[in-house]
Amino acid sequence: MGFFDNLKKSAEGLMNQGTSGNINAVQGAVGIANSIGSLAGNKSVDVTFAKLPESVEEFRALPQAACTNPFDAAALTVAALCCYPKNREMCFAMLDVLRGPRPLSGVDKQFINDRFMDGKDYIPRSYFKGATPQNDYTPAVPYVITISENPYSYHDQGYAKLYLHSGGADSQRYIQLRMLKDGKWCLWEQFILSDIRQPESSNPWA
Repeated sequence: MGFFDNLKKSAEGLMNQGTSGNINAVQGAVGIANSIGSLAGNKSVDVTFAKLPESVEEFRALPQAACTNPFDAAALTVAALCCYPKNREMCFAMLDVLRGPRPLSGVDKQFINDRFMDGKDYIPRSYFKGATPQNDYTPAVPYVITISENPYSYHDQGYAKLYLHSGGADSQRYIQLRMLKDGKWCLWEQFILSDIRQPESSNPWA
């Protein structure tokens, strides 16, 4: 249980016990705990790409490629995976840029290959705004992706766990980033290639 949860629980406990102290003060403590909790997470950031990169050089030239914050690094992960259907090796090269000193292993590459089996090339683009099963996951242009944090996103020191919403899933998926000693954020793990609803054009039950 985090610090903010403990603070809130203690204040609510005093109220439930009918403490002889100032009830208004106790209620204020609960309010402060809730306010602090909302400030220590729950931020959402829109990252925009005018176009998706079609080469590693274009990928490196994107303003987000400096990866000075974890939100940009997470959004770039989606952009890199969107390249897989056109050029698998280029996708892997982009991911290696994001992974810094820890390039993809053979197991990592096979995992990604498996996720794209059976024509599931639509999964990464489903994270962009406007992409839904009804329009075969065709995102709006410019390409905008919303990345969110919560109060536990930075629970592990030096790491960030950020969340993304797919237009074809009911629950959010997440990407974990790690900070390098120079302050740059790199990709650590991604869990955004799980199955989602089929595009309507390929769904016989739609």
